[in-house]
Amino acid sequence: MTFVDEVKNAVTPRAALLVIGVLGLQLLFIASYVGALHKPKPTDVAFGVVAPQQASQQLVTQLDGLPGGPLDPRAVSSEAEARKQITNREIDGALIVSPQGSTDTLLVASGGGTVLSSALERILTQVEAGQQRTVRTVDVAPASADDFDGLSSFYLVVGWCVGGYLCASILAISAGTKPANRQRALIRTAVMAVYAVAGGIGGAVIIGPILGALPGSVWGLAGLGALVVFSVGMTTLALEALTGIVGIGLAVLIIVVAGNPSAGGAFPLPMLPDFWRAIGPALPPGAGTWVARSIAYFRGNAATGPLLVLSAWAVAGTALTLLLSMRRRGGPDGGSVEAGSSPSGGSTAV
Repeated sequence: MTFVDEVKNAVTPRAALLVIGVLGLQLLFIASYVGALHKPKPTDVAFGVVAPQQASQQLVTQLDGLPGGPLDPRAVSSEAEARKQITNREIDGALIVSPQGSTDTLLVASGGGTVLSSALERILTQVEAGQQRTVRTVDVAPASADDFDGLSSFYLVVGWCVGGYLCASILAISAGTKPANRQRALIRTAVMAVYAVAGGIGGAVIIGPILGALPGSVWGLAGLGALVVFSVGMTTLALEALTGIVGIGLAVLIIVVAGNPSAGGAFPLPMLPDFWRAIGPALPPGAGTWVARSIAYFRGNAATGPLLVLSAWAVAGTALTLLLSMRRRGGPDGGSVEAGSSPSGGSTAV
């Protein structure tokens, strides 16, 4: 056997294509993570201004014109309203101008990301110094002392996502990548649901009662975890049912390559470049991270939209998995053949 024959036997054309696909994923991974995180800076951060009427609009205009556009300021009627909007996650911070003294108050919420609250403090300190004023910072929704840089929510969600697509990948390839017939698809969906519940509860208990890294409702986090795991898992099963083993790579592309750096974990969304800021809320890691922080630090506020995003991924993945399985019926060996074809010839599914 010649060396060329040995190469052909060692690396089949199919394997070569898969290796090229893995190389593409690797390069996309590098481009996505470095592109999103190599130069974080605040841009258009939703920011409130509470000031006497005659100075309010002038200050809003001044903050709106800062170099690089770090803030998206808007006038707020009172300090109480500013605190309410921060707690509702409508704005990320607010400046309360004192009409009597020269010390103003900056309201931040480090529970939404300590990097962002530190950036706001730095920006407003410079602005105030230019007007011979000083600023004191008040943290309206402080991150836990055991939640370094507010990263625990992100790592929790990443763990849930990893569990979701790994479990789905194992279910998909356990029978030698045989396409799922209706019964097999239903069983895999049920197993995925049970796994999701177990993973959600386990993650919430570890990060809450055991490690004390996140405050908030353990059961709220457990429910979120179950939804994250199930949505990622069913998306992976759907992609595998649609494209075969390539679907596992597509799931990695969506969840890991695109989803993780755009999730607002290491750097909150207002500090990411436009592309990642746009896609992050629509992907499971970003939606999950937002809800986890809302549960932990913001009384569960502003969670409806991201929960609907996760639900959409779960419903779409489940529906696609089951619909694709209905196109097949079981073969004599327990595998699957396309409906209308013969098990012993024609279009046997592999």
